[in-house]
Amino acid sequence: MTADRGHPGKGPKPGVVKTVTSLTNPIVKDIRALQQRKFRRETGRFVAEGLKLVTDAVEADWPIEILVHAEKVGAQPQVAQVAARVKARGGLILQVSEQVLGKITHRENPQMVVGVFRQKLTRLADIEPAGSTVWVALEGIKDPGNLGTVIRTVDSVGAAGVILVGDTVDPFSIETVRATMGSIFAVPIARATVAEFLAWKESFPGPVIGTHLAGAVDYRTLNYPEPMILLMGNEQSGLPQPIAAACDQLVKIPMAGKADSLNLAVSTGIMLYEIRRERLVL
Repeated sequence: MTADRGHPGKGPKPGVVKTVTSLTNPIVKDIRALQQRKFRRETGRFVAEGLKLVTDAVEADWPIEILVHAEKVGAQPQVAQVAARVKARGGLILQVSEQVLGKITHRENPQMVVGVFRQKLTRLADIEPAGSTVWVALEGIKDPGNLGTVIRTVDSVGAAGVILVGDTVDPFSIETVRATMGSIFAVPIARATVAEFLAWKESFPGPVIGTHLAGAVDYRTLNYPEPMILLMGNEQSGLPQPIAAACDQLVKIPMAGKADSLNLAVSTGIMLYEIRRERLVL
């Protein structure tokens, strides 16, 4: 499967339904290969599992190329409805055995519905901050579960999006997509090198506020202007000094017990809800 193919593997034309039971089917092999980051990067595609995630994506007009479902659920109204929408858009529908689904997802108890989607990323140059806007920048984040949870939290508070800075985990890995619980289809994501981010933030109309153990200001004492960028460091070492030095303000989350730090996704959630506290109607 190459990046310019309309659909993975050799097979039927789009907009048709095909029944597949063989584990050696070339389309099945290509979908399985999307577990590999290199293959996702080369093809610009990724996999999402579960009827809810696939339905959310289709309703959000996210470009879907293949819908895979177990034969036994094909007649279920929700599955049939989403399949009809995918087919109408020219997508390929695969009816497969549960054994094939298990191979595609690398799980013993797979979801009965899987979608193959085209990746979408936002360019830094296309970000137009205005009004009540909070972007979350994550430097060097490595854990897919953490990233997925942050994306879900960004969605929950109505923040603008996520900027991945430097060498990070792939936002379109199957683990990250699972952890977003569908928010991957609602939250804009941008990627940048450290140098690109530092250059771009100079033209951003609001401050960059970073969290750091050496931060002198308690996060609860600050008034957060918008637009702004919340900058979080990676799970192990936090913000490296050159990036911390580029922040307009460093804050810390005080520890009351013996722990000296919090999980990155938890810290990001605490910060986001504090930033948006006066604007959220719960």
